[in-house]
Amino acid sequence: MNLALKDIRFNLLRFLMTIFGVGFLVTASIGMIGLYRGIVADALLVIDGIGADLWIVQGGRDGPFAEASSVSSTMDRRVAGVAGIGSVRRFVQYSQQFSANGKALRAAVTGLDFPDDKGDWLRYSAGRPLSSAHYEIVADESTGLLLGQTVRLGRDDYRVVGLTHGMVDASGDGLLFVTVADAMDIAAERTSEEILLSRAANTGAVTTADDPLRKDGKIAAVMASLQPNADIEAVRKAILGWGDVNVLSRAEQRDLLLNQRLWRLRVQILAFTAVLLVVMALVISMIIYTLTIEKLHQIAMLKLIGARNRVIVSMIADQAFAIGIGGFAFGLGMAHVIFPAFPRTVVMAPADLALLFAAVAVICGSAGLFGISRAMKVRAQEVLS
Repeated sequence: MNLALKDIRFNLLRFLMTIFGVGFLVTASIGMIGLYRGIVADALLVIDGIGADLWIVQGGRDGPFAEASSVSSTMDRRVAGVAGIGSVRRFVQYSQQFSANGKALRAAVTGLDFPDDKGDWLRYSAGRPLSSAHYEIVADESTGLLLGQTVRLGRDDYRVVGLTHGMVDASGDGLLFVTVADAMDIAAERTSEEILLSRAANTGAVTTADDPLRKDGKIAAVMASLQPNADIEAVRKAILGWGDVNVLSRAEQRDLLLNQRLWRLRVQILAFTAVLLVVMALVISMIIYTLTIEKLHQIAMLKLIGARNRVIVSMIADQAFAIGIGGFAFGLGMAHVIFPAFPRTVVMAPADLALLFAAVAVICGSAGLFGISRAMKVRAQEVLS
């Protein structure tokens, strides 16, 4: 006869309420860890997906993701002439506010160096990559744009030719892909008042070509892919010798994002997760200890009739792990229901779930020790009290 099961049936409502409480704490823990994993995945999406070996950015800076960067739009020609370089592409990315469907929307405009990069590496849910050098967009579904829709960016109208899924930047803004030339034109937009004031501040006529407010044609970075068997350090040293740029590898870009830009976020999420686990430990400990206190008379009776200590220990431990397993199962089920509809990406990695389950098991084992410790102090004579 399983004494733990008998006691659970007798206190069924309390056990269910405890399992629900623990389950919601598990759901919150999964959400916190998954949210961090999702932010990391979103931040690294472009770095990993675009497939560049080296990033040539502004000298003295660690851009374009960790901080701002600006290099000449002709920098790609200089880089292409370095021995060991296989291909080069220009990179532009910035946040842009625009209007569509009568609503103000925000997206991270990302330039693709057409025709070398048409966006074939993107995760499409509908449509196709770019096929024209101008006036086409590939947008993430989170921007709210629809396939075939026309939206005005800067001074021109652009048509949505492709939709992606789950492609956002570290801030959660959906990625909007256009050609580098279009991205620079959109960024160069100025209001009529700005242009008039600029011209009034200059002596003589100022034409559109030499308008000082025109964008100077700079881009954020140049991406380089190496030839097979090329020495990455030799290539890097050659480019750094120019003195006006910095060169970062893909691994260094990842490190800058994870250990600098997202470091505080990681600490905050881990701190909140630790608090949730502590609360979970307190809840399970109190419930197990309370149930043990209520059964002191029955425990004394068991000892009086000759029951071994392992029977009592097994009863309390089984109850603690039943709460933990039930709470984890309920929490995991809730997570799969709630988080797919979450506004940010929540990654529920199997390794993280396994570690969380191990943490819950340790918490249940530790909580059970409090009840077991109290039960072991009960004497058979106390049945008469």
